Amino acid sequence: MSLWPKGAPGEKGDIGAEVDTTKPDQDKPGKRVIRLGNVTDPTLTVYKPAAGKDTGAAVVVFPGGGYSILAMDLEGTELCQWFNSIGVTGILVKYRVPAQPTSPRGAAPLQDAQRAMRLVRAHATEWHINPARIGVMGFSAGGHLAALLSNNFNKPVYEPIDAADQNSARPDFAMLIYPAYLTGDKEMTSVSPALPVSAKTPPTLLVQAEDDPIPVEGVLVYYRALKNAKVPAEMHLYPAGGHGYGLRSPVAPLNTWPKRAEEWMRALGLLAR
Repeated sequence: MSLWPKGAPGEKGDIGAEVDTTKPDQDKPGKRVIRLGNVTDPTLTVYKPAAGKDTGAAVVVFPGGGYSILAMDLEGTELCQWFNSIGVTGILVKYRVPAQPTSPRGAAPLQDAQRAMRLVRAHATEWHINPARIGVMGFSAGGHLAALLSNNFNKPVYEPIDAADQNSARPDFAMLIYPAYLTGDKEMTSVSPALPVSAKTPPTLLVQAEDDPIPVEGVLVYYRALKNAKVPAEMHLYPAGGHGYGLRSPVAPLNTWPKRAEEWMRALGLLAR
């Protein structure tokens, strides 16, 4: 489903055709990653669990890629299929990349994220989704986008275009997996001003490896901000595992993070039928 039936706000579509930018020798054998670039027509794709397993919960998934590309399988389709295995609808958002030099890095993606969340709520009955159980999960830059949405869901970033835009864009919960760009200073002691954490920020799960090239201080300061705002939060830090692993990491205990995420969702009552 196209997010914007008449074209995305301010989009000229002049950056070239949408394309998988992955080079033949870029990945190890058997570990290829789709790196989708030049996205100007953002979409959402719905992955439904088997009817007998459906809990009514849904998670909107934002792949990462540094706001340059989207790791569509590693941090997108594979996660939606995993969510289906635990009875959750996965909704994959193909948001606009790369970031344009004339606007802030996450500006267009935040428009797409708000619109996606509102469309999911507008179609909740049709897609057999509980409108009070719709969360977000993001990886790397997608984790930053999930945080942007979690703290800017009421911020007007586009002109309403139809009835769907009357719905709330607030996620009911958020899972940030090795998120990027969370800090607001070189010393990494405070949260980015673009993330005004408040009591209305949704319950949040944070996951990262300590040897991630993205400094772990990002999730530490974000967790502290959540705690100070009295937002329920859970953080899992692992000693090793790096970055950009999705569900594919062979490193223990990091490779148990999906089970921790499932347990967290279950504790919130999201997986009860």
